[in-house]
Amino acid sequence: MPVPATELARLFPLESLRQETRDQLAREAVLSEYQRNENVFEAGDIDEDTLYLLDGELRCTYPDGRNVAHIATAPHGRYSLNDAVPRRFTAKVVSARAKVMRIDRRYLEKLITWDQLSRDENYRHFGGAPGSNDWVFRLLRAPAFARLPTGNIEKMFQMFEPVTVKPSEIVMREGDPADYFYVVRSGSASVSKYLDGAPQVVAYLREGDTFGEDALLSNLPRNATVRMMQGGQLMRLSREAFEAVLKPPMLSWALPADAARLVQSGAVLLDVRMPEEHAQRAIDGSVNVPLYRLREDVAGVLSPGARVVVYCNTGERSAAAAFVLKRLGYEVSALHGGLGAMQRMLAAQASG
Repeated sequence: MPVPATELARLFPLESLRQETRDQLAREAVLSEYQRNENVFEAGDIDEDTLYLLDGELRCTYPDGRNVAHIATAPHGRYSLNDAVPRRFTAKVVSARAKVMRIDRRYLEKLITWDQLSRDENYRHFGGAPGSNDWVFRLLRAPAFARLPTGNIEKMFQMFEPVTVKPSEIVMREGDPADYFYVVRSGSASVSKYLDGAPQVVAYLREGDTFGEDALLSNLPRNATVRMMQGGQLMRLSREAFEAVLKPPMLSWALPADAARLVQSGAVLLDVRMPEEHAQRAIDGSVNVPLYRLREDVAGVLSPGARVVVYCNTGERSAAAAFVLKRLGYEVSALHGGLGAMQRMLAAQASG
């Protein structure tokens, strides 16, 4: 159920945001309706949302028996329900019905941060025209950026270099050494690869899409060619800036023992090396999709949103794969130390 942007204008701290930021949050928010005696959440619950009560009344019961009322029309109703995780109390509907708005907590924090940073008169990346900041909203919503600390967002925007591009201009070419990470600020582009001996367009990019991270993470040459379709502007980060600001928080590493536990609990073990490498030596139970085919083939082996552990020989290709998979909405960990680390652990267990 859509949420009217006017609802956000009376809530704290959303009332202090620009109208376009509130409009974006309204598009992302989810409105849920509850009946009397239904629980909105229970003490101990862990979730990813900030909740606002838009209509009705809740009774908030703490484990020690203390009760507090939360009423949408009361002065305190403009504040979110306590955001502590795990939840500290059980919120039960005591009115005939209630309406609750949910907004992803991390995305909300990122948009509030950007909204405040971009008010500085010296800020270079805010657009005053309608729709000119859509690339920011889409970038910060990307799954790969979900766990990016808010402090890194400020650094990222400070380090961005704007680049004007023309129609048909080639931004990067397959086989070239890696130098920059890019975000499409305006315009559109095509992504092509040599597949089966001929160049094939495998994707299209628009405002807010990113490219160039694969080679930076894997320390390999570019695996695709990106050509502008419409002229526009790109934002780029140098290799040094990318490695300092984006690479560490975006990658979740798992030691071999932790990776084994994840797989035992249902995670898919994904080998992103070449098929010949996988045939020669691989971890039992793994499925193979080489890094250069990941975007094209992953949907055939992974269910949407699946939990994945990726590995390669050393961890470099795994890092690139983890970034790609996170951007596609998967929950991903990369095997620290690669195949060798896992095999050493298995050998130690066998000998012990």
